[in-house]
Amino acid sequence: MLTLTDAQLDAWLAALMFPLVRILGVISSAPLYGNRGVSMRVRVAIGLGISIAVLPALPPMPPVPPGSGLGLAIMVQQFLIGAGMAVMMRIVFATVDVAGELIGLQMGLSFAAFFDPDSGGRTAVIAEFMGLVTSLLFLALNGHLLIVDVLVRSFEWLPVSATPLHGDGWMLAVRFGATLFSAGLLLAMPILATLLVANIAMGVLTRAAPQLNLFAIGFPITLGAGFIVLMLSMEAFAPTMQYLFNMGFESVGELMQSLR
Repeated sequence: MLTLTDAQLDAWLAALMFPLVRILGVISSAPLYGNRGVSMRVRVAIGLGISIAVLPALPPMPPVPPGSGLGLAIMVQQFLIGAGMAVMMRIVFATVDVAGELIGLQMGLSFAAFFDPDSGGRTAVIAEFMGLVTSLLFLALNGHLLIVDVLVRSFEWLPVSATPLHGDGWMLAVRFGATLFSAGLLLAMPILATLLVANIAMGVLTRAAPQLNLFAIGFPITLGAGFIVLMLSMEAFAPTMQYLFNMGFESVGELMQSLR
């Protein structure tokens, strides 16, 4: 007759629950997986499937019952680690949103906004377009699979344990966010510079010919110039985003190392 002890049940639950909580922390906020269009049941199912698939390759879990106070503290810690990893990946997409907002504001399209199901609010049309292109590039580069690969490797970089996390690791996430927000400004810089030159030229033109209606000719010129430069810059958009994606995945490894 097969008999199971409480220690065996606790060990099996710990082997499943501790990795599952970290994986759900990533799935809940990671790009594409954390989209509002993906229901909570689907996210839980994806997290559970990944956990069962990678369970044999994970290092041993600490012998702590998941229902104990220490076990709950470990699960909270693992969720924070997963959420931190997802935020590091999400910052790259936030960079594109910043660039799109700046471009739309300078082109005069700040009033043209769509409902964004991902953020749950209204987003400028240029930011929505650039976000969709970024998502397609992310899928084309197998970013959704790289998220799973980095997630599995994170258990080697930072194994599940009852040791408190190092506080300096979260400062790395803050510095990384500041770096990539500046990258968003650099993404929008070609169009911003072009529109600045166009606005200066229109200012000189209206000064020389006051009878011209600035509001009648200014909007079509800035709109057309912005779209032309945006079309020309699309060729260099994919390599730039690939570099930013690589930087985002590398930052996850640095975060895991700094949290030790």
